[in-house]
Amino acid sequence: MSLVTASIGTERATAPVTAAELPRLRRRITGVLIASQMLGGLGVPISIALAPVLATEVGGTESLSGFASTAAVIGTALVSLPLAAFMTARGRRPGLVLAYGIGACGALLVVLAASVKSFPLLMLGMAAFGAASSANLQARFAAADLAAPDRRARAISVVVWASTIGAVAGPNLSAPASAAFAGTSIPQTAGPFLWAAVVFVLTGTLLAVFLRPDPLLTARALSAPAALPASGRSLRAGFAAVKASPRARLGLLAVAVSHTTMVSIMVMTPMDLGHHGADLKLVGLVISGHIAGMFAFSPLMGWLADRLGRLSVIGLGAGLLSLAALLAGTAGDRHGQSALGLFVLGLGWSAGMVSGSALLTDSVPQGARAAVQGLSDLTMNTAAGVGGAAAGLVMSQAGYGWLNAIGAALLLPVAALGLFTARRHPGPAKAGVRADT
Repeated sequence: MSLVTASIGTERATAPVTAAELPRLRRRITGVLIASQMLGGLGVPISIALAPVLATEVGGTESLSGFASTAAVIGTALVSLPLAAFMTARGRRPGLVLAYGIGACGALLVVLAASVKSFPLLMLGMAAFGAASSANLQARFAAADLAAPDRRARAISVVVWASTIGAVAGPNLSAPASAAFAGTSIPQTAGPFLWAAVVFVLTGTLLAVFLRPDPLLTARALSAPAALPASGRSLRAGFAAVKASPRARLGLLAVAVSHTTMVSIMVMTPMDLGHHGADLKLVGLVISGHIAGMFAFSPLMGWLADRLGRLSVIGLGAGLLSLAALLAGTAGDRHGQSALGLFVLGLGWSAGMVSGSALLTDSVPQGARAAVQGLSDLTMNTAAGVGGAAAGLVMSQAGYGWLNAIGAALLLPVAALGLFTARRHPGPAKAGVRADT
């Protein structure tokens, strides 16, 4: 039985990993990632819920309210590639810890900006705050590093599922987090960001202490390190790996389009519900149902992607997102139909995200995976940022129905490329893995 020793930067790990120890190591690494997602996932929603209000207070006008969330999305996208480059060179643990550290610094900058009423400082803080979201996203790929090929989608999906805790609980903690700073020099609307800074520091500490050995470096060492020169792990190599693989291109497109379609429709749904007489309580219930669709059923999507194949579940995701657009876009004042449409929208996102991420990971060499995954998150967040901004224009000029129609139309290239890939590039059959994965 051979021993594999993983190196972290220039420092070499002393504890080797044997094949017999690998299943236990997979379970432990997954458990640490789940815990980090549950904890770190609280920090982003608890603050984003009040970001528009804080931007209005600091900027002095409602016209600036959307800029805070946009700055966070831009920050998430901009951090993706440098973070991928850092993890490619040093491993998952240092990269995730660094990203949460940047997010914590960003949260503190937001508190300072609120105290001195500086809008530019607020934008800078929100952009840095977005690094924590980037870490949250990259954790799903860390779960795939050591997963067996026939269980890779399930490993990703379980970590995505863990985000449910923060996504649901975070917004509900905004009020008590704000109230905790009543009577202090810290503005109440900035209070949740101070809580978020503490959460991010705790999450980074958890990962620094327990995410050992590093899953990416261990996986790289287990897959013939001699065949993986450093030049093959660069961002340029990541771009080249996607360009060379039709299946990787499909995975990248599936993730980006699924996320863009979901964000574009979701961000305008509260406005459409309000136009048809829904109160804030009903809007909250509809969005909660949507979040449940996104995260709570991700293990099912992972299981399906491993059993039926990645391409099949990408097709399922495109179908669910199209159905959601039809339901939501034709609901009008039928609020039950709107709620069902948003729930199905979340399911479609989950199917596309999990299966697309697994296909992307499957389709590129081990050494280039971190760079490719960073490219995926950059593409996904940039596309969603553009889609979210354009959604407001479409809503104001053409209406919610046309917005949903355009969202469904975005899925056509995914369906076409999926059919072409299934016919021309079905993928090699492997023991324990479906040929069409």
